[in-house]
Amino acid sequence: MAQVNFTLKMEDIQAIIEKSGANDLSKQLLTTILNQLMENQRDEYIQVDDYVRDQQRVSQRNGYYPREYVTRIGQLELNVPRTRDGQFSPTIFERYQRHEQALIASMLEMYVQGVSTRKVTRIVEELCGKSVSKSFISSLTIQLDQQVEDFLNKKFEIDYPFLFSDVLYLKVREDKRVVSKAFHLVLGISSQGQREVLGFRIGNTESNDSWKAIYEELIHRGLKGVKLVTSDAHKGEVEAIKQCFIGASWQRFQVHFMRNVFDRLPKKNTEVVRSELKAIFRMTNLEAARTFKNQLVDKYSTLYSAMSETLDSGFEDSFQYCSMEETNDSRLKSTNMLERVNEEIRRREKVIRIFPNEASALRLIGTILIDLNEEWMTSSRQYINFSEQTKNWLQ
Repeated sequence: MAQVNFTLKMEDIQAIIEKSGANDLSKQLLTTILNQLMENQRDEYIQVDDYVRDQQRVSQRNGYYPREYVTRIGQLELNVPRTRDGQFSPTIFERYQRHEQALIASMLEMYVQGVSTRKVTRIVEELCGKSVSKSFISSLTIQLDQQVEDFLNKKFEIDYPFLFSDVLYLKVREDKRVVSKAFHLVLGISSQGQREVLGFRIGNTESNDSWKAIYEELIHRGLKGVKLVTSDAHKGEVEAIKQCFIGASWQRFQVHFMRNVFDRLPKKNTEVVRSELKAIFRMTNLEAARTFKNQLVDKYSTLYSAMSETLDSGFEDSFQYCSMEETNDSRLKSTNMLERVNEEIRRREKVIRIFPNEASALRLIGTILIDLNEEWMTSSRQYINFSEQTKNWLQ
């Protein structure tokens, strides 16, 4: 029989978990893939093939042990490889089970607290593959809550010159009502060009106080070296940035500003001016962009006065990223990184729809962000490759 070699990456396997239906074929396929993946990881750990005597050998193969692995397509029965030294551990359990457990814990809390319907009951059964006890829920939540708390108290050891911040709104049950909560998120780009999740918290509203609180928490944990903070134009957030990061510049999300400018134009017969405006936002030379902006303001101040005023008043804040040669990377003005993170959160959040309590929301989203941060940190790719000039400037 021909041997089949699997080349799926870890993220491809997670995609199968998320997209597959809860049926026997999906379970069999994923079980085979995961077993093969763990076998390959054991080979890499030992560093030599079967029955080969070599000084590079780290340990010896020592059979398998069965393990149940809960995924969103149901419970899998895996054969986990062992080594003689007992030190080998497959990465699939470390990397993915944490946020799967967080999802399960949230669903179970809904079930226990009486929020459940027949649909929720069915989902819980599919997730767990068996009935569960309150002690199981408690053990999950304690473990996950501690991991989130440890992450939010971790000290920073390097500089983070560039920050990105945003808010997502979640539905949470509180005192028998469904209320909206503001999930504050701060991402950073380190002096080495790596992106990281720096902090997050849940508040009742988005305000100057809420943003000031999370920024002060980050500073207390050792955040320093901030040069540029990119965010939306929420007044409370902008004021908090000025108060907490004296000497840093504020960069407004350029795509949001561009939409605001376009909204001041009539819907019809404005193709020419829209094309001219887009040309401004493609520029990375501040002086050239400012000159062109002034020309457009003069040209359209009478015909499109609201657009001209909006463009003129918000221009400088939306072009701070290219005010210096060291900071003119287009990713510093972009929402792309935050939007990808938000998509990852929303993909999990829509399964819950309404969180049973605030702690459950922080637990689930927190574990998603912790896993995402680990993925970024272990990647060999830099988000931004700083020039030598920029590296010297950041020191």
